[in-house]
Amino acid sequence: MSSDAEELMDRFPVLAKKRNDSAGSLSGGQQQQLVIARALLSKPRLLVLDEPSLGLDPKMVHLVFDILRELGEEGLALLIAEQNTVRTLGITQRVYVLRTGSVVWAGPSDDLEAQLDFKSEYLGAESVVKRLEDQ
Repeated sequence: MSSDAEELMDRFPVLAKKRNDSAGSLSGGQQQQLVIARALLSKPRLLVLDEPSLGLDPKMVHLVFDILRELGEEGLALLIAEQNTVRTLGITQRVYVLRTGSVVWAGPSDDLEAQLDFKSEYLGAESVVKRLEDQ
């Protein structure tokens, strides 16, 4: 086994245990780890992920985001499209909020939660905000 593969097995111990199993027999979280591990084999400078937590149980969501946080801390650039804002904000430096295909907010992750219009723009709750303002 190459040193790259050994390193990945250390990072993803469940894959080491299941290395002889077919990918189709893995759980959703294990399959997500396999996808990330396969991508890392090419030594990318940027890892693009689309909804990495989709369909995962809370324990697996935690594990996947821990892995992504570690990768970011090691200097790998991550581009993540994700609806789990709480977990995503915890591992990102910049955020781009999209609404119907357009950027409605961009800035440092730490600033997003401080924005008063965040719920309105991101969650589409402008009608609720408007009703509260009218009271």
